[in-house]
Amino acid sequence: MHVKGEHEIYCCGARVRISEKGIEVLSEPMIEYCPLHEALYGTKKIDVEAVRKSVEMKVAGFGFCCGNRAFDDEPIVAYGASEMMRVWLEKGLVDCAVVVCEGAGTVITANGRLVQAIGARLTGIVRTSPIPEIIQKIRREGGTVLNEKSATIDQVGGVKKALALGFRRVAVSVAGFQS
Repeated sequence: MHVKGEHEIYCCGARVRISEKGIEVLSEPMIEYCPLHEALYGTKKIDVEAVRKSVEMKVAGFGFCCGNRAFDDEPIVAYGASEMMRVWLEKGLVDCAVVVCEGAGTVITANGRLVQAIGARLTGIVRTSPIPEIIQKIRREGGTVLNEKSATIDQVGGVKKALALGFRRVAVSVAGFQS
């Protein structure tokens, strides 16, 4: 797998830069243990090395931040934001979702499966850069990328775009960070 561009996420409370140069953990994790992290990555103690390895596994196993990113809509957990938004969309409780995808930035879609496929393994994205293959996949699946040239993360702009597209009941994912 070959990372394209530069991206920053939070993983276990640690800020992580993912780029063509590699994976760099920029800060210490804020947690020491997470049962979900253990189930997914086999990590009993979370430290900088465990964070780096889990991000490496996302890149190698799912094409995270790569042109061949996997868009698997199988639920990872029963209670995540993307899992809930998918159900809301499928039940008609909301018209669309405004979410964020690495390589695309803010995405507007009424496709619950796309919401789940984007969010299944994505955590705390801070910054991303455009990856044309990811943007094309999102468009093929009925998503609208707010800014294809810059992959801007702008949830307010995403809601405004959703309203301009005619959606009225809009679910929005947002992330709060302590930095």
